Amino acid sequence: MKMTMVGTGYVGLVTGVCFANTGNEVICLDVLPDKVDQINRGECPIYEPGLTELMQRNLKAGRLTATLDKDLAYEDAEMIFICVGTPSGADGKADLKYVMQAADDIGAVIKRLGPDQTPKTVVVKSTVPVGTTLAVRDRIRSIVGDIPFTVGDNPEFLKEGDAIIDFNKPDRVVCGVENPDDPDDLTARRFQEVYEPFTRNGHPIYIMDIPSAEMVKYASNNFLATKISFINEMAMLCERFGANINRVREGMCSDSRIGHKFLYPGLGYGGSCFPKDTLAVIGMGEQSGFDTQLSRAVHDVNQRQRVLFFEKILAHYDGRLEGKTLAFWGIAFKPNTDDVREAPALTLMKMAHEHGARIRAYDSVADGTGKQSLDEMGVPVEIVDDMYDCLDGCDGVVVSTDWDEFKAPDFGKMAERLAQKTIFDGRNLYKRDHMAELGFSLHGVGRPSVVAEGLAPA
Repeated sequence: MKMTMVGTGYVGLVTGVCFANTGNEVICLDVLPDKVDQINRGECPIYEPGLTELMQRNLKAGRLTATLDKDLAYEDAEMIFICVGTPSGADGKADLKYVMQAADDIGAVIKRLGPDQTPKTVVVKSTVPVGTTLAVRDRIRSIVGDIPFTVGDNPEFLKEGDAIIDFNKPDRVVCGVENPDDPDDLTARRFQEVYEPFTRNGHPIYIMDIPSAEMVKYASNNFLATKISFINEMAMLCERFGANINRVREGMCSDSRIGHKFLYPGLGYGGSCFPKDTLAVIGMGEQSGFDTQLSRAVHDVNQRQRVLFFEKILAHYDGRLEGKTLAFWGIAFKPNTDDVREAPALTLMKMAHEHGARIRAYDSVADGTGKQSLDEMGVPVEIVDDMYDCLDGCDGVVVSTDWDEFKAPDFGKMAERLAQKTIFDGRNLYKRDHMAELGFSLHGVGRPSVVAEGLAPA
């Protein structure tokens, strides 16, 4: 099938490459000339394990190309996937201007081609508030009149760092169509055709009405965000009563009704999805006159988590960070990505800088994106290209991303490099008893702290 991906961000590029890899002809449309040239040269503009190799293979095979030309991208496409950004506005509501601009551009091409063309299917793959896909339909209809076309919604469920695996072996594929009970619905048939290579081994595909499909994405992400905020709130209670959240979690998660996933205490969620989607749910509630109390609390708990962790850092130095240098291990919001959007590390660095600390940071992948974001925030930072060099002369290290290389470091090297043997373990990577034996001060999440003077391990 001939397809076009509108937007070559995380969703558009992964989707386009994976569809091309199953034999489809895919055009990736973008408005940035440098990005289009980069893709056509086989250079991936984002970090995602396995994506570069897959992209290069399909470029070489002629199944994948990138372009700035909207007419070229839309003229022959049978399915057009809108994968543009929907950033949160100042009020937390999703900004749909890029979605609607794509609708206008698509409508103009459909109108120019006239009524004799094979109907195109316009798919909204961007995460959008309920009602947006039908608004896109109405927007295009206002341009093309009676010329036939169809619309659908196809939310993505890709985890950054595992996106290729997630696309090829999906937990489920959700497709919203206007007539889900009609076996001859053109959009449904096209969805089933293009996703057949990914669902033939038993991975389910759900054809449903469009508003429900749009809501599935928000409900899913909001629930996962709720689990993260829940375990972090329990961790704060554990600290205040001398309990250990790791042991509490073991006892709690052994219940088959609860499970283990997304119940790890830490610095709170970040990235492009959970923060934006939680705010969008709150915004949809406000728009409809319904107070989404739980979603609002989830967001508030997540934002507070970073403040509470910074207070531990501040308290360790008796409230004074002037003249101190803090090392940060990790800038990305999670491992296996260079995405620093809403990353907890950025928030902690900003607060530390505002209290007079000097900042040094190491991240094997997100050093460039991290430096750019920190520059935009007005936070001076020294980026170091070695995790141990990052520690030289520092008064403490903040472990803010759980990259594999941080999970079993050489503590002897750490002790030699640090001016103070102090670790702020925002991911609970290190064992308290081991740190006590080595003479480190350790502050984690939801566990009693260990101080170098010899606090007995729990």
